[in-house]
This record gives sequence, structure tokens and C-alpha cells, in this order.
Amino acid sequence: MQTIVPVILCGGSGTRLWPLSRECYPKQFVTFGEHPTLFAQTLERAMGLPNSGMPVVVCNEEHRFYVQEALRACQMQARILLEPMPRNTAPAIAAAALAVTAACDVEDGDPVLLVLPSDHVLEDLPAFAAAVTQAAECAREGALVTFGVTPDRPETGYGYIEKGDALASGFAVRRFVEKPAQEAAEAMLAQGGYFWNSGMFVFRASQYLAELEAQAPAIMAAVRKAWALRRADYDFIRLHRESFAHCPSDSVDYALMEKSAHVAMVPLPCRWSDLGSWEAIYENSTQDAEGNACVGDVMAQDSRGCYIHAGSRLVTTLGVKDLVVVETGDAVLVADRARSQEVKTLVARLAAQDRHEQEMHLRVYRPWGWYETLALGERFQVKRIQVNPGAALSLQRHRHRAEHWVVIAGEGLVRVGDEEMHLHVDQSVYIPQKTMHRLSNASAQPLEIVEVQTGDYLGEDDIERFDDRYGRE
Repeated sequence: MQTIVPVILCGGSGTRLWPLSRECYPKQFVTFGEHPTLFAQTLERAMGLPNSGMPVVVCNEEHRFYVQEALRACQMQARILLEPMPRNTAPAIAAAALAVTAACDVEDGDPVLLVLPSDHVLEDLPAFAAAVTQAAECAREGALVTFGVTPDRPETGYGYIEKGDALASGFAVRRFVEKPAQEAAEAMLAQGGYFWNSGMFVFRASQYLAELEAQAPAIMAAVRKAWALRRADYDFIRLHRESFAHCPSDSVDYALMEKSAHVAMVPLPCRWSDLGSWEAIYENSTQDAEGNACVGDVMAQDSRGCYIHAGSRLVTTLGVKDLVVVETGDAVLVADRARSQEVKTLVARLAAQDRHEQEMHLRVYRPWGWYETLALGERFQVKRIQVNPGAALSLQRHRHRAEHWVVIAGEGLVRVGDEEMHLHVDQSVYIPQKTMHRLSNASAQPLEIVEVQTGDYLGEDDIERFDDRYGRE
């Protein structure tokens, strides 16, 4: 049986799930309740297929270490392609197709790609595996295959596919329908023969590249150049920035699937969601007797049909219904559940006002671990910092601030100027302005410190790096 290579697209920002999902930490890496992250679920779903090969993950530079850590936690390996900037799904898939083609052995022939977004929920894995097998057979016959999810309601948040004539494997596609109004969605459901457009695809790498060359030559030319000028960076493959910057931004649906004469559909009779809104999160969450889905420290009294997420403190509700309440350390969302698709407009307003809450959490992840801001005031900032086992911050200095480190867990190796020292719990060190320094964790346990910054400027851009094992400048 020919190997199927998963291509996992990991570039979305998930702004409709703010304040949990943010530009620098999007929904595919967020934990909703007790379930694994959506990215981890996608990895496990792809690698659970009996004939699955090493996956290719396409992500942006800011998220590369989240991907790497998730792979480590799942004990999986993957080729990781880095997009210098977002250019939508058609270029991302093209880059992955070139990468897989370059890596395959002669006996592998023309590899079959299974393209999966990283932020979907899908139940009934045996049905999924059977649909993938059918789609692969259809792809080997020369089709570009999409999966049509059997609809169970007149959903207006999804695009639709109208099924055409039966093929040897799957069905022809009569047409694609944009996200419809409620009345049109109800009419399509009543008529039958319509399926939700899942955004998942199967095709031979050569077929995709040839079709994209014909339908979107500018995209293909830019991606080929960005791939030809790529460079390796640790465990990552960086596409050439300038070449990729000239690539038109377009989805695979618009650039190819809606134009090609070789498109087919395989039905996917599974419970599926792209978790594109808080309403979708609510529908895919466990609900109590009053229809509330609660995560974290929540007390809901005389409340019905609500999604309530407490991230950092107690959240209480009284006498409300059909609300979304999401609390994080620096932001709270309260919304009518039926209008949760509109959260992206709030995020757009935050971005227009240059509010950091639209982009960053209080806890910010780095390749070495994470930090979170505990207090911020005039000329001071207090952070809690965790350094993963074996990790190290860059060798650096600050022109405008001094720092005081206190170890609260683990053991740290500290360099200050030309001096090195081991610090244990309750021990501390002072780093004056303009002094070279580095914090490392050579132990097998996480290292935690409290950092107190003082100075006339405390921005993250006041870092001058001299050595960094993660390739940052």
C-alpha cells in the first residue's frame, strides 16, 4: 500500500476565539478544558492511519517552537516548513508538495498528500480512516479530492459542496457554495446532496503542482523560487523570505479547487467542526443539566445554556442564559452566544488601537520556556520565568534596565559578566545595566525564577543578543 504523507497546516490565528486564542498563541496550541490541543489531536489522528508517512508541518516562524514541543510531547517526528509571512493555504500546500517530492525515495513514486488543518475536531476515527483510503484511491486516478462532511443542521458558518455524479471512487463536484444565509442553508439541507466543505484534501503531489501551475502560475513561480533558495535552520526548513513575500495570497479553494476540472469529493460521515467560534466550542463541550459548559473555577447559579471559561480566577454567574464568558489574566469576554462569530470584529478594534491584548497573553512562550508578567508599574516590572530542562536564554545585555533574579524552584546556572555561579532555591543575583548575562537550566527539572526589572525602559526590544542556540537575532 502506497504511503500517504500528512501535510498539517498550522498558520491560522483563530481570532474568533479571543481572548484564549491570540495572534502569538493561536487556537491550535490552546488547551480547551481537559482535552489535548487541537494540533496534538491532528497529529495523533494523522499518524493513526495505517499507511501514514512522516508528516510535513507548515507554520510561521513565531510558532515553530510550539510545533516542536508538541511533536516532542507526542514522540513524533516531522518536517517543519517555516513561512516567512502568511500567504494562505495554496502556497503553503505547494511548498509542502515540493518538500515531500524532494524527500521521497524513487520507489515511493509520486507521493499522495493528505492535507489537514491543525485546528479541527473530528470524531469516529475508523470512519475517517476509511474515507482517507477511498480518497487516496480517487487521487491515484488523477483527482483532486476534498472531503464533504454530512451536515446535521443548516449551518451558515461553513461553505458547502454539491455532490455530482458517482465516480469509481467518490463523486464529482457539481459546485462549491460560499457560506450561505440561513434560508439558503435550510433549502440545501432539505434538498439533500449538499455537504459541508471540510477544508481537508487528498491528491498526488505532482497533480497538485501541475494543476496549480496551470491555474495560478504566479503562486507556483514564487513558491518554487522560495523552495529553491530555502535554508536549513536546526530542525526547520526556512523558505526564502524575499521570494515568498512576492507570492500572491490565496486559498486552495479559490486558487485551484473551484477552477479545476479534476475535483472529486468523498463523503465524511463523522462529527466534525472547525471550532471557528465560541458557539462551536460550546457545542463540542460537555454540558451540565442546565446546559452550561464550564471550564476552570466556575460557579454558575440559575444560569442556562452558557459557556463559561475561568482561566486564572473564580468566575461566577447569576441569572443569565446563552452567554459566552471567557476570563484570562488580562482580558474578559462576555458575549451573546448566538453572536460569537462576531468576536473577530472586537479583535479588529483592539488591533486598530494597538492593544497588546489582541496579540499577546500575559504568559508568553519562548523556545526555552515561558514568562508571565506579575506586576508592571512606573520604572519596574515583575515576571515569573520558567526555563525548561536543558534550555537556556540567550547571552544578552540590556541598555536601559537592571534585573534581580530569585530562584523559586529548581537549580540555575547563571553567568553575570565573566562570573558563573549555580543558584538554588531562595538564592538570588543582581544584573546591572549593560552587563552581559545568561540563565541556563542544566538539570532535569524545570527552573523557575522571579525577575524584578528596574529602569527607564522595560520593553522586550531592549535585548542585545550575542549568542543564541535558537537562531534568534
